[in-house]
Amino acid sequence: MSTTSNHELATRMAELATTMARDRTVDAMLAEVTSAAVELIPGVATAGILLVKPGGGFDSLATTSELPHQLDVLQMKFEEGPCVQAALADTIVRTDDFRVESRWPQYSPAVVEIGVLSGLSFKLYTGDRTAGALNLFGFEPRTWDSDAESIGSILAAHAAAAIIATQEEHHLKAALLSRDRIGQAKGIIMERYGVDDVRAFQLLRQLSQEENIKLTDIAGRVIDTRNN
Repeated sequence: MSTTSNHELATRMAELATTMARDRTVDAMLAEVTSAAVELIPGVATAGILLVKPGGGFDSLATTSELPHQLDVLQMKFEEGPCVQAALADTIVRTDDFRVESRWPQYSPAVVEIGVLSGLSFKLYTGDRTAGALNLFGFEPRTWDSDAESIGSILAAHAAAAIIATQEEHHLKAALLSRDRIGQAKGIIMERYGVDDVRAFQLLRQLSQEENIKLTDIAGRVIDTRNN
């Protein structure tokens, strides 16, 4: 990598770090990552992020054009392709020329017909149960070099960090909401039945076990009885 390229990469990484610190919306952070991929890696014409959900659903995020989503749809339809393979298995999936790519017999000819001839996909370590990949595509056959893989890996790490931070924030909010609901329900039981907070919680837990319903849902039912 040239000195100029090193400087550009360092500058762009600093911008990404600043964005992640300043703007907490995951969409903005992921858009920075995909736009940086197109800007910094020669041969990348378009980029996007695929998230595969439990049960088979998926999201196409931060696409720099409509094409990555179109390619995601094809992969989910054929149940094969580099983005899915990177999301669910391999760390880096590289395709220098889809015209001679034999790993995905249905997907490869379909993308060639669209005009996509090369691609790089990077696994996102997103935690939780969601699998993801940063996906880069080119309109020309290309022998991707180690610099392209290195930059893509760094960008994928930024994308994964943004997703994980958002997941943790959601989990924290859910935990706080659950705590508040259980606290409200305990207060209602204490007032209604003249028991202390320990006994009130035991009653909630017993109801949860007997009904085979989450404790927070039982708490919600108790809160609803106050309004009826």
